[in-house]
Amino acid sequence: MPKPPLTLYLAAPRGFCAGVDRAIKIVEMALEKWGAPVFVRHEIVHNKYVVDDLRAKGAVFVEELDECPDDRPVIFSAHGVPKAVPAEAARREMIFVDATCPLVSKVHIEAERHRENGLQIIMIGHAGHPETVGTMGQLPAGEVVLVETVEDVASVKVRAPARLAFVTQTTLSMDDTAEIVAALYARFPSIAGPHKEDICYATTNRQEAVKAMAPQCDAMLVVGAPNSSNSQRLVEVGRKAGCAYSQLVMRAENIDWRALDGITSIGITAGASAPEVLINEVIDAFRDRYDVTIQQVVTAEENVEFKVPRVLRETA
Repeated sequence: MPKPPLTLYLAAPRGFCAGVDRAIKIVEMALEKWGAPVFVRHEIVHNKYVVDDLRAKGAVFVEELDECPDDRPVIFSAHGVPKAVPAEAARREMIFVDATCPLVSKVHIEAERHRENGLQIIMIGHAGHPETVGTMGQLPAGEVVLVETVEDVASVKVRAPARLAFVTQTTLSMDDTAEIVAALYARFPSIAGPHKEDICYATTNRQEAVKAMAPQCDAMLVVGAPNSSNSQRLVEVGRKAGCAYSQLVMRAENIDWRALDGITSIGITAGASAPEVLINEVIDAFRDRYDVTIQQVVTAEENVEFKVPRVLRETA
């Protein structure tokens, strides 16, 4: 029996960004340099496949520094950590490597600069997300207040309305964030914004590819993890851009084939922490069931690369 035809739209860019690539490389190079075990505070990136692969190589993932022994190296995840964490590692004379994405570090530096200028900071982000916790933890308690929605802006309490700045989590929806920023400017006209957009290039590019692809698709799948903010935002962007059935899948085994019955086109993309091997696994699963024609949807070219810390480039 012939397979039904299916046009598979493949977003580009998709998957790994430079910050994720660098973070994974840092763990692998640390294992080469110091041997196993190497401890990692929080998942290095939000993807189970990546974490399991590094665990098999000798990485030990923990949530807090007090779970790490003094005599083994510890790596801080790509999402960034509060200032107190490296300070405590230094106090314990531990070897530590910071894998914070340089674009997250840029937001940390902005927050510091605003505080030096006497401004209180409003952060647009998701409560409890490690990146938000890390950014808010750069400054003393009360110096950064969090808003998640336009509604939050109306009720947020600040010290001095004329002495404010805002920063954002790097993995938010561009459109939703624009609405919150507009609400901030409406309530606090003199609020200072970022010198350059805080939402990172990879988040922006992946969302733009989804916007271009979604209207052509009967359904769209985002390969990524449930705790990955940028992956969840891609699902939301897909729905808003005209593809009502936009769903997150961790792997091919998570695809709900019954929900896709009768489709003639599907869009595939992946969050910034999802490896290409998982995207290929999903494409192969469609090839098993359909006569697939792949069309690339290219909206940007990415050639960004971030260096790993010098301590890992030096020979032991």
